[in-house]
Amino acid sequence: MSDLAQTLRLRDDFPGVGNWHYLDSAATAQKPNAVIDAIARAYGPDYATVHRGVYERSANMTLAYEAARRKVAGFIGAASDSEIVYVRGATEGINLVAQCWAGTQLQAGDRILLSTLEHHSNIVPWQMVAEKIGAHIDVVPLTQDGKIDLDAMRAMMTPRHRMVALAHVSNVLGSVLDVRRAADIAHMVGAKILIDGCQAVPRLTVDVAAMDCDFYVFSAHKLYGPTGIGVLWGRAELLDAMPPYQGGGSMIDKVTFEKTTYAPAPTRFEAGTPHITGVVGLSAAIDYVQAIGLDRVHAHECGLVAKARAALDGMNSIRLFGPDDSAGILSFAVEGVHPHDVGTILDETGVAIRAGHHCAQPLMRHLGVEATARASFGIYSDDSDVDALVVGLERVRKIFG
Repeated sequence: MSDLAQTLRLRDDFPGVGNWHYLDSAATAQKPNAVIDAIARAYGPDYATVHRGVYERSANMTLAYEAARRKVAGFIGAASDSEIVYVRGATEGINLVAQCWAGTQLQAGDRILLSTLEHHSNIVPWQMVAEKIGAHIDVVPLTQDGKIDLDAMRAMMTPRHRMVALAHVSNVLGSVLDVRRAADIAHMVGAKILIDGCQAVPRLTVDVAAMDCDFYVFSAHKLYGPTGIGVLWGRAELLDAMPPYQGGGSMIDKVTFEKTTYAPAPTRFEAGTPHITGVVGLSAAIDYVQAIGLDRVHAHECGLVAKARAALDGMNSIRLFGPDDSAGILSFAVEGVHPHDVGTILDETGVAIRAGHHCAQPLMRHLGVEATARASFGIYSDDSDVDALVVGLERVRKIFG
């Protein structure tokens, strides 16, 4: 076994992997036993509601729930756990900021800046609020190797730009954004900046204070945690100035039929009974990746991407997308073969990839394709997955001649 494969030997921790060559971690990551066990305990002997019960088990679950909030704050370098809002996922986090900050702060004629490589969840919410208030959306182009062009961004910025929303790591190209530089450019004209961290938090160390962004969102299920739970981080002063996103239980201070007053952030944004077990699972997932070390995870995945790029680059009729230093993600196209056919044939050989537009149709148009095939790695991936991908693609080429 190569040094690369020995970097992380964790397949046995993931009951959903086994001998399967799972290369779709960018869509959703497999779950380690530590997370599965934590969720099982939370649904079983530990289960109770939070914040409402006076009995011991409820009090204990509340302590675990809020301890997880503190853990998340430390995980991403937040100044306080009061800056951590639990949401259903990154999509809800972006919608919350779009509606409750942009929707109340922007005026007709103001501008929102996105980039060509954004996921639909970081495009559509901004379009919805822009249409409602009469704002305009501008799009930053990409460099030749598929990174957000920050020189172009700087040239585009005007005082009318009030919000910038960019991906930390592209879900298609794996290109990594220099968040601090992007934040500095946004702040030069007084704009706020939101960063979509879905593909970053599973593989990069994130420090929102050092990056100097204003909002940061991510989903737990890409971080080896459960679905249905995610995080919105926002600067305390911004969250405090934002109205609630939804009304209901928990998010209130006092309710009368004449008037309701609201709880402070983050409680103001967490209406209703929360995803208790999801928060427990998120906490366990953070423990798991921190025990391994994100620097090791990133180095491991970069090594696998480098090996895969080298192998595929040497195969005629295969076109690679994105930069050479992409983080954990490799998109490609096989000449004359639809990505869905590529994915189907690879599945027959025990290799699971993603095929389609990856919720990034504007990027597909920029690349000049309708769809791509995408292999994405995780901490359980190893050399055998790359080898199986190469063998499977050789079979694709033989079938389609």
